[in-house]
Parts: sequence; structure tokens; C-alpha cells
Amino acid sequence: MNISGNTIFIPGSTSGIGLALALALRARGNKVIIGGRRTELLDRIAAEHPDIDTVEIDTADGASIEAAAKGVLARHPDLNVLVTMAGIMRIEDWRQPSSFLASAEETVTTNVLGPIRLIAAFVEHLRARPDATIVTVSSGLAFTPLKVTPSYNASKAAIHMLSESIRLQLAGTSVKVVELVPPAVRTSLLPGQEDSEFAMPLEEFVTEVVALLETQPDAKEIQVENVKFLRYGEARGDYDQVVAALNAHDPHGE
Repeated sequence: MNISGNTIFIPGSTSGIGLALALALRARGNKVIIGGRRTELLDRIAAEHPDIDTVEIDTADGASIEAAAKGVLARHPDLNVLVTMAGIMRIEDWRQPSSFLASAEETVTTNVLGPIRLIAAFVEHLRARPDATIVTVSSGLAFTPLKVTPSYNASKAAIHMLSESIRLQLAGTSVKVVELVPPAVRTSLLPGQEDSEFAMPLEEFVTEVVALLETQPDAKEIQVENVKFLRYGEARGDYDQVVAALNAHDPHGE
């Protein structure tokens, strides 16, 4: 995708990677619309950044996605980039069904159905634009599992294969599909992750992502260097060692 001159909607961007990326993209000459559930955060962002539009959206709710999409497209008919950023990550113990089932269902609803519904709400409009991009967000954990987050790992693996598949279907149209593959980043996605020495600093991550978008406009995946250890373990032939190393460093493991 081009690094500037876009109108970009990023649902799930009131904090963490989403907000940092939104601000970085706005600084590169893009119109940015931020979406989220928490109105107090949306109000604060709108007050601090008057040139950023905000919209209330719950990506776990299909009706909320439909309503938000109508509003965004009515206000921004030139929208040409959708970033399906929203996601949740939960620690689960699959030896105790009563403790993980609700979490697993919520994770799949938010992390898999959410992006599917978002793409469904915007793809027809995007196909009518001369140059458009859908950015999906998977994870290094789509390729190497973290023991304590089974549903998150599976949901991000699903997003990877969804991205691969819809890219094939949209080939020959004006819509590109780009998969952002983050490593662990210092955000509040999990308790303690903001201060984890094993997580990548947020500003460093976003700076590298923007640089990759600029220098690799035709990239199918945006991979910072820190994620390649997880991303290519199987291809390198050291998958078992990568799994062991990842889980040895996990502060939430047993």
C-alpha cells in the first residue's frame, strides 16, 4: 500500500498498537478514522487530535459493525484502507473446561468473526476504489504456539490463512491484502506485557512497520525482524526449539 494519501479506518485503535499506528499513519499524510468500544477513550483522542475522526464500534457485535460501517462510509466516501486491528488475548487452562470455554468463544468472536464481518461490511466499497488495501493483523503466535493462550494462537492462525485465501480471490481487483504479523509488543494485551523484557517496545515496533510499508509497498506480509524467529521456525527446521524457547520465556507459564 502507499504510505500516504489514504483514508484509513482502524477499528480497535483506542490504545496499544492500533493507536500508535493510527498516529504514525496520520503523521505520514493520511486521513485516519479510529474506532473503539470505549467512548471515553474516543472522546479523549478526538480532543487531543481534532483532525482524527472517531466512531464507536464493537467488533464482537455484528450489528455494531454494520452501523459503524454505514456511518464511516457516509462521512468518508473516499475511504480506501481498512485495518482490522481489534483483538483480545486471554490466558486459558484447557484442562478445566469450565475455565476456558467462555474465553475461547469470546476470542474467536472478536479475533476471527470480527475481521470477517468488517471485511464483509467494507469490501464492496473498497473494490470500487481505484487503489485499496485490507490490512489484517495476525501474530507470530499464528506460527509458533504460546502454551497459555490456545484460542488466541488458533484465532491468529485463522487470520493468516484467511488473509492468504482472500488475497487469491481479490487478485486482479483494485484491493490488496496485507497481513501485519506482530511479535510480542509492549502493550496491555496481557497482564505484565507492557513491562516485559521479551516484548518489543511499542514505538520501535510501529516505526519499523511504517518503514516497511514505505519501502515494501507490494509486500504481502509486514514482518519486523523480531517476529521472524517465530514466523519461520518450521521453514528453518528448528520449530521444536522455537516452541521450547518461546514457552521457556513465558512469564505466565507453569
